[in-house]
Order: sequence, then C-alpha cells, then structure tokens
Amino acid sequence: MNIAITGEGIISAIGLNKQEVLQSLLEKRSGIGEMKFLQSTHHELPVGEVGLSNEQMKGILGIPVSQMMSRTALMGIIAIQQALEDADIKIADILERKKNGSPLRIVLISGTTVGGMDLTELRFDDLDKADLEFLKHHDSGSCTNFMADYFGIFTEVTTLSTACSSAANAIMFGARLLKAGIADIVVAGGTEALTRFHLNGFNSLMILDHHRCRPFDNTREGLNLGEGAAFVVLESQEMATRRGVVPHAYLTGYGNACDAFHQTASSNDGEGAVLSMELALEMTHLTPKDIQYVNAHGTGTPNNDESESVALQRVFGENMPLVSSTKSFTGHTTSASGSIETVICILAMQHNFVPANLGWSCQMANGITPTLGVENIHLEHILCNSFGFGGNDTSLVISAHPVEATPEREGCGKEIKVLSHVEITSEAELENIRKYVKPLEARRLGKIMKGSLLASLEVLAQAGIEKPDAIITGTTYGCLENSERLLEQLREEGEVMLKPTYFMQSTHNTIGSNIAIKTHCHGYNATYTQGMQSLKWAMRDAEILLQSGKVKTVLVGCHDESTPLFNSLLKRIGLAAEPAIHSIAMVLSCGE
Repeated sequence: MNIAITGEGIISAIGLNKQEVLQSLLEKRSGIGEMKFLQSTHHELPVGEVGLSNEQMKGILGIPVSQMMSRTALMGIIAIQQALEDADIKIADILERKKNGSPLRIVLISGTTVGGMDLTELRFDDLDKADLEFLKHHDSGSCTNFMADYFGIFTEVTTLSTACSSAANAIMFGARLLKAGIADIVVAGGTEALTRFHLNGFNSLMILDHHRCRPFDNTREGLNLGEGAAFVVLESQEMATRRGVVPHAYLTGYGNACDAFHQTASSNDGEGAVLSMELALEMTHLTPKDIQYVNAHGTGTPNNDESESVALQRVFGENMPLVSSTKSFTGHTTSASGSIETVICILAMQHNFVPANLGWSCQMANGITPTLGVENIHLEHILCNSFGFGGNDTSLVISAHPVEATPEREGCGKEIKVLSHVEITSEAELENIRKYVKPLEARRLGKIMKGSLLASLEVLAQAGIEKPDAIITGTTYGCLENSERLLEQLREEGEVMLKPTYFMQSTHNTIGSNIAIKTHCHGYNATYTQGMQSLKWAMRDAEILLQSGKVKTVLVGCHDESTPLFNSLLKRIGLAAEPAIHSIAMVLSCGE
C-alpha cells in the first residue's frame, strides 16, 4: 500500500500556516528571539515562540476566552484545521456520511509530552485557591481528546509520547494503521507549547544556548526551545483517488529503534540513529545514493550533533546528501518537531529548495558539513530524523512519488499468545526490585520506575526471554512523582538551577526507555498515553507488529503511580483516588 500525504497544517515561530513558513524558509528568516508570552524569568534564553496569544488563538477558533484550554491544544486545533482543509476534508460531509450509515474511519494520532502543563504550572503555586478544572487538561491524552472534540469527526483517538520523536512516531503509527486496514484516513502529527516546566527542565541539563542555536557548528553551545504544531493527512493512494485529491507527497519508509544507552544522551556511535535510518531505507528499497536531502534532528547540543554526525557518516559514507537542521529556524519544538519538520520537507520538495542550516560557519571536528541552503533543486526522496530522550530514534522517508516498498510480510499466521503476565499493585512488592538492580541504583528509582522495571524483568524471566524484540508501554500520567517534585521546586525555589534528575525522569517514555537500557533492547519502542485506553493502544500496536511478522516477541506494559497530593486534588473534585502504584507487564508472542 502506498501511503499518500494529502494535506498539511502547521503553526510555528516562523509562520502561522504553510505559506508563511515557506516564505520564512526561502528568506532564511529565523523565528528564534526573546520570549513574549511565556511567563518566565529567563528572558536571557532565546525561544521559538508562536506569534499568537492564547486569547488570539481562541478568537480565531471561535472558542470563548473564558473557556479553559491549554496552549498545546489550541495550536494543535489550528494545525489540524489547516490540514483537513488542505486535504479537502469537509466536516459537514463526514458527519453526513456518518448519519447515512457509511462513516469514514478517521483516526487522530497526536504526539506530545507537555500536554496541559502550561495550565498546571500556572495554578500549582496556590493549589488551595486554584480552579481544579486544570486537572482535566493536564495529561497528554486529555489534551488530544479536547482537540478531537473540537471537530467531532474522529472515530478513534490516541496519543504517543516518546519525547522529541513523538510526532514522527505518530505519523509512522498512522501509516501502520492504514496498512493494517484499521483506518481509512489518519490525521497525525504533534503539538507542544513552551512552559516554565519545560524550559527550566532543559536548563537544568545545561543544554540551552544563550544565543541562537548553531546546529553542527564547532562553536555550538546548546539548543533553543520552540513551540508549535503540525499535522498531516495520511491515506492510501486508492482512497485519495476515490476522493479526487492529488497527493502532495508519499510516506514511503519509516523506522524506529532505541539507542538503549542513556536517559538523555545519545551514544557515541549513534547506534539507535543508524538503525532507524537503515530500517527506513530498507523499507523503501532505496540506497543512500537515492536520498538528496536529510532534515537532521540537529539540536545544536554538543552531544546530539556529534552523535548524529557519526550516524549519518555510518549510513551514507561517501554518498552524503545535503543536510541541514531547521531547528535553527523554529527552535527545538520537542514532541512536535517530527511533524513540523515533515511539513518543511514537503514544502522543500514542492518548491525545489533545501532549507539552510542557519548560524553555521565553523566546521566540527569529524562532523558533517551542513548546507547553507540550495535553490532550484529537484528532490525525489528526503530523510527526516527525529531523536528523543531515552534514545527513541525515528526516521521517515518522504518521496515525491510512490516507490516499490518492501511488502508487508505475510505475518505469523498463528494465534497471538500471552506467554507470561505480571501485575504489581502494592508498594511493598517494590522491594523485590533488588533481585534485579543493586541497592544504590534501587534507591535512586522512584515508585513507577521500580514497578515498571520489576514487572518487566519478572515477566521476561517467566517467559524465558532475555531481550524482547519490541517494548511498548502505556501510561496515563507517566512519572507523576518526578513531575510533581519539579513543580514544587519551581514553586519553592523559583527558576533557579533545578535538579536535573527530576526532569530527566519526568517524560512518559522514561519508563519504556529505561526498560530498553536495562535489557539492551535496540528494537521498536513506543509509549501511549491515552488515559484508561493506554493499555488498549499498546496492545493494539503490539498485535499489528506481531501480525505483520516484523517481530516475534513484544513486551507490553501499562504503568502508573499516584501521590498523596494528586489524590487529595482528585478528592476535591469528587474523583476516586488512584493506586500508589499499578504495573502490568506481559510478553506477547506469535506462534510458539
């Protein structure tokens, strides 16, 4: 099946739509500058901010100013609306089809990490007096639900949260849903708002540049954070033909792998990045010579740019294509970066140019040499890289036309079995983690990390498997305890240098990546955060993988924790308390 991209929507620091973004790219105009809307004391840190206030976005969307809505959701709605219009998908027509008994299965897949954190952090300073309505917006899954509710056309909704590769993984999963016959049309991408939580978390890692970032430059000092949203409409070539729309590009290849090295740093040899790029190329039957341009992850941090350079050199060797990082335009939009850069790649292909790597002037030792921009160039195939915390690495191949891609395997042809199952429901059980980790390491782990590791390693031992082929995780709130501690630091100490540990272990995919590091698993790694449906989506992904024959064993888990503070807030709004710890792990296999 050829996956067509028939519509794109984007809002970012360099433009509120495709046309404005294109103009900024062609004029080599960066959107990184002094913050305007983010209420932070760190005005010395440049950011890539969307040029609209929340009130202005609500006005554009017809949402009452008084209605609580996260900035993450507002930007996402704008980008989705643009993508639907671009793909000639009319909401009224979709609703009419549903009424007539012939509905289209339209799925929304969003990638985000912060969710409604912008609302949470504003109210955390005085929780006694705060409007606790923010709790309904806090988690990433609810953010996606609010976006979907605005349109009323989506038959299913899910959220991927794998840090900076979230949006790329959303696009990849959308293609896999189409190929599995589960959806007719998929709207996939990501959205992420700037928050004090985010900014100070990255600042605690000492990887923010006080000047505009310079990816792959020898003088680089770090990244600039950005915000924004982008979504693409995916459908089969056959569906596009039936609808009478012309594809703008094709998603011809994709690959995800785990570096399994460190929670925030990339390995020196770029193993995860190499694997993701090789998987994407293998899927397309393309060789490195066939790629004309790589939109690099290129954050501007010393570690990423060095590691990605090594990975690119390993994959392309003497056939290095043109390379640039467009984060020099937008800032690092973290979870949204994969879809924002996918749209940029499509614009480059449509308008025959390669975006510049702004700010570059000094060659890195043993690094790649990025392009300062090229015009009047025909682009057939583009590789787009997105690498996230925990070594979650994803590469997408975007092509101007369909290619003879590797056909989906026939599958295992056998029943999918649960080889083993483990469930942890009490804090007392967590002491058993010492069976697998040293006491010093155990003391550094929070509840959810202990529970997820213990359940996962126990279930693998029961199945007689040392290392699974893939790790897929579900969670509603992720590492809630660490997020809460970072918020408490912000409240009590202000925006001074915070403890990096809390931020490093606050992302949703910390759970799955830590399991990968412990088991040395370089395979597929994904994290779903969709409330009570998180496990369902993790299971569905695992079943698609197994049925395709791509893997033989999958470690599936669903892990959540609560805190006394969180439960007290739930009680105030009339909701039941959550368990202190609840971890489920199982090993799925196709066949024996």
